[in-house]
Amino acid sequence: MYIRFWGVRGSIATPLTNAALTAKIQKAVQLGLKAGLADESQIPEFVRNLPWHIRQTAGGDTACVEIQAGSNLLILDAGTGIRRLGLHLLRKYRGNPVDAHILLTHTHWDHINGIPFFVPGFNPNNKLILYGPSPGLESRIKGQQAPEYFPVPLTPAFRFVQLNEGAHFRIGNVKVETMRLNHPGGSHAYRITHDNKALVYATDSEYTDLSANALRPFTNFFHDADLLIYDAQFMPLENFEKENWGHSNAFTGIDMAIEAGVKKLVFTHHDPAYDDRKLCDILQKANEYLDIYEPDTELRLYLASEGLSMTI
Repeated sequence: MYIRFWGVRGSIATPLTNAALTAKIQKAVQLGLKAGLADESQIPEFVRNLPWHIRQTAGGDTACVEIQAGSNLLILDAGTGIRRLGLHLLRKYRGNPVDAHILLTHTHWDHINGIPFFVPGFNPNNKLILYGPSPGLESRIKGQQAPEYFPVPLTPAFRFVQLNEGAHFRIGNVKVETMRLNHPGGSHAYRITHDNKALVYATDSEYTDLSANALRPFTNFFHDADLLIYDAQFMPLENFEKENWGHSNAFTGIDMAIEAGVKKLVFTHHDPAYDDRKLCDILQKANEYLDIYEPDTELRLYLASEGLSMTI
C-alpha cells in the first residue's frame, strides 16, 4: 500500500502566516551566516541540513489521506486537503474516469469541508463512493452544499454507502473493518488490509480510562498494524484540561502502539495553535519517551506533514 498525506490539521485549516514565514527565513539566514556560506553552490546542501521546523512545514490543510492499494484508490476523510488531492488526480488520470472510495470517520467540518472543492466531483463520469457510519450520511453531506451554504449542489458523481456500526466489508481485494471511537457526536476508525499489510486510521478519539482493560478493544483493533495513523492533537496536560473534547496525545498513542505490536506510528490531527517548532518538539519528546521506556522496541514514530508518503 502506498500512503500519502494531503491534510494533517485538526479542527480548522491553519495556513502558514506571513509572520511565521518571515521568522523561518530570518532564522535560516542567521544560520547561514553562522555557517559561513560564501558561495551559491553551498546553498542546496545547507538548506537540506536545516532543522525540519525551519526548512519545512507540517501544513495547514485538514484531514485527508490517500491510499493506493493495488488498483484501488481509497481516501481517508475529506477535509480541506482533498482539494489538492483532487487536482493531483486530474493530472494523474489525464481525462480518464476517476474511481475513488472515500472513507469518512465522521462528519465534523474539518473532515468533510473539502468535498465542495474536490474537482473530480464535478465530472459525472467519475465514480466517487462515500462511506461512513454517521447516521443520515447522505443528507449530511448534501446539506453542506445547500444553496444557503454553497452555490453548487453535490453532483451525481458521488454515491453513498451507509455503514452500520462495526461494519466489515471489501473494496475489491481490500478488506475494510470499522470501530467506534470516543468522540463527541461519534467517530470511527478504519482498519485497511491488503496483501497481508494492515493500516489503521484512528483519528478523533479520546482515551480517558488508560487501564489495560479499557484500552483492550482499541489495542485489539490496532493489533500488529504495519502503520497506525493516530490522533495526537493535545499534550497530556491538555487532555486533562480539555476532557471530553475527543482527542488524544502522542504518549498515549505510543503506549497503545507498543501494546498492540504496531510497527509504525504517525501522529496527526495537529492542533491549529501548534506551530512547526512545537510539533517538532512533540516528536522529539515522543522519541525520548520511547527510548527511555521501550529502548528495544522496533516501533518507529513519524510526524504527519503534507506530502509525507510511505509504502507498507
